[in-house]
Amino acid sequence: MNFDTPINRRGTHCVKWDMMEQLYGVDANEGIAMWVADMEFQPPACVQAAVQKMHDHGVYGYFGDESKYLGAIQWWMETRHGWKIDPSWVFTTHGLVNGTGMCVDAFTNPGDGVVLFTPVYHAFAKVISAAGREVVECDLVNDNGRYEFDFDAYDAQMTGNERMVILCSPHNPGGRVWTKGELQAVAAFAKRHSLILVSDEIHHDLTFPGHKHIPMAHIEGIEDRLVMMTATTKTFNIAGSHSGNVIIEDPDLRRQFGARMAALGLSPNSFGLFMAEAAYSPEGAAWVDELRVYLDGNRKLFDAGINAIPGLASMKLESTYLAWVDFSGTGMSRTEFTNRVQQGAKIAANHGPTFGSGGDDFLRFNFAAPRAQIEEAVRRMTETFSDLQ
Repeated sequence: MNFDTPINRRGTHCVKWDMMEQLYGVDANEGIAMWVADMEFQPPACVQAAVQKMHDHGVYGYFGDESKYLGAIQWWMETRHGWKIDPSWVFTTHGLVNGTGMCVDAFTNPGDGVVLFTPVYHAFAKVISAAGREVVECDLVNDNGRYEFDFDAYDAQMTGNERMVILCSPHNPGGRVWTKGELQAVAAFAKRHSLILVSDEIHHDLTFPGHKHIPMAHIEGIEDRLVMMTATTKTFNIAGSHSGNVIIEDPDLRRQFGARMAALGLSPNSFGLFMAEAAYSPEGAAWVDELRVYLDGNRKLFDAGINAIPGLASMKLESTYLAWVDFSGTGMSRTEFTNRVQQGAKIAANHGPTFGSGGDDFLRFNFAAPRAQIEEAVRRMTETFSDLQ
């Protein structure tokens, strides 16, 4: 796979490029889109072949017999993550934002509190609030550019109204790959406060050298409260397929979740199932291994360039392709540094406050793009903040 090949996505109903001017004031013809968390790469050939086979057949009817699809999920989780699952545990949702919404709907009631470790992926809070639940922000500690938990503080925050905690593992936007000890502490926190624990592990395949993702399902003693969420979409750049998996070992939780799926008439999209089955294969695995090496090169390039600008600090990532850049050292207001990035560098990046408490001084930059684009982004940022040199 040649990840250096540029692909023009403008005018293709691509939210990342075609909504950039409307949302960020950055002209798509001049700007660089570094906000939405999808990649500027085509998926592996095996996925493209699966879509081509559907096209060649020419009939797009209802999908039946999920055995191969479920078998592919089983194979991937065991071979890539050492996690053995049973096909009966798997529910296919319309992506993991939908999966999150389904968990909130199935396991909490209006007015209940849902705990987030912030700053964190912005869709969680949107879904929780839209469902009439209370977002409970437990601030991560930024320890010299590395996020850590503070469970003494979180214990003191709990009121007894909380019913669920959502963990982002690996963490978006901070890029942490949580250690076994940290995961055990999250599990203990959930048990102390009788919380359902939802672990969103969508970035689990995209780790960097020296870091290994541990599925929350490997932590003992929490099966009765654990809901796992995984997907092919982030790993293989097929987010438009809107497919994700909610994987629940506990039979009581599974019954509750299944009842809500049935009540809402939800069933999976056949395109997503065919693509996922093709992706979770040896060919897909080889592609992911190449991708991780390429992303690591982009990470090093971006971080070196950004960290060379006085006052800017790109958090050291252990996973994901989403750089979390701290502008607090510039002494600028959020409005000033954001305007410089958007109007000066002509780059659209996610605004930190959308990720919740602790995000005010940050912007999130997506570096999953051909290296020449990342080089250009670094050049623009260096020039835009040249007065700080």
